[in-house]
Amino acid sequence: MTRYRLIAATALANLLFAFSPSHADDAQWVVYEGKEGPGKGKHVVLISGDEEYRSEEALPQMGKILAVHHGFKCTVLFSIDPKTGEIAPTVLNNIPGLEALETADLMIIATRFRNLPDEQMKYIDDYLKSGRPVIGLRTATHAFNMKGKTLYSRYSFNYRGPEKEWAQGFGRAILGETWVSHWGNHKSQSTRGIIHEGAKDHPIAHGLKDGDVWGPSDVYEVRLPLPEGSVPIVMGQVMDREGPGEKGDVNYGMKPTDSKVARTSRTAGRKGVDPNDPMMPVGWTKSYQIPGGKPGKVFTSTMGSSTDLVAGGTRRMLVNAVYWCVGLADAIPSNGTKVDLVGEFNPRAYSFGGYQKGVKPADHQLKPE
Repeated sequence: MTRYRLIAATALANLLFAFSPSHADDAQWVVYEGKEGPGKGKHVVLISGDEEYRSEEALPQMGKILAVHHGFKCTVLFSIDPKTGEIAPTVLNNIPGLEALETADLMIIATRFRNLPDEQMKYIDDYLKSGRPVIGLRTATHAFNMKGKTLYSRYSFNYRGPEKEWAQGFGRAILGETWVSHWGNHKSQSTRGIIHEGAKDHPIAHGLKDGDVWGPSDVYEVRLPLPEGSVPIVMGQVMDREGPGEKGDVNYGMKPTDSKVARTSRTAGRKGVDPNDPMMPVGWTKSYQIPGGKPGKVFTSTMGSSTDLVAGGTRRMLVNAVYWCVGLADAIPSNGTKVDLVGEFNPRAYSFGGYQKGVKPADHQLKPE
């Protein structure tokens, strides 16, 4: 049996095992079957795996919203500790279930510096060659940091190899930017979304007004202008925290009602620089086409921490983007998509080492109504 046939056979066996009734609690991912809605019959695969911004909390909530309110079947994947079966964002080399991408209509990715084995990366590479759409969130600009001997070194955030189309890796080639720096002050300056003047009629902006998109994660720097063909949708206004950080507050004292527009930033040695001149895009569209592949479309947002999703406007921007990506832009209501939270959602503060230990994918299953 060839290597890839063996991998495929093993993946199929794992899939059948995970979804057999007696082993549902042992599954290394979670599936939300779509209810009724425009997304019925479409499959979204959401890939979490970052050590800081709690994508392991954010993406299950996004999957529930898309499945319950909009009809999408959603498969949520996690970085898994193979010894315990628990979700472990600090495990950089294992995201089981990527074979779900074979039937996906959309990939949503929110990973950071993953170093996945070739047999897992192959599913991502095949997906991109097919030209199917991608949504990248927050640290997906630096989604991969491939080490050692691998077929997929070109995916690394700092790739400078011979494949020039892949300069600076997946982030730059697919999403439009790799890791550059923080633009606002980390943990003290929040992001207030401003709809780009030229995008007020864009389907992703339906139902959004200035300030609806908000999050306590600071604005990332991107190099301007964005790659050719990119369309900025939401700009990130950097806002000062009013008052000191509050102990135990998951938003580090920042509030969506903070009204002071930042005029200085000390981040990355930029003391005295106005972080709102220029204002950075935090949500944009673009197209991609990897060598040997078909063209596809992308929505990238440098927002996406679990605490960013507390704001209904942030959730609406992302759900609208899902509709746009899968060809359902005409189905987005003029007042935007429904984004009510599904079940309890109490995200933890973003921080390194701050994830909740002892959680398995089965713990994110939808509870019976």
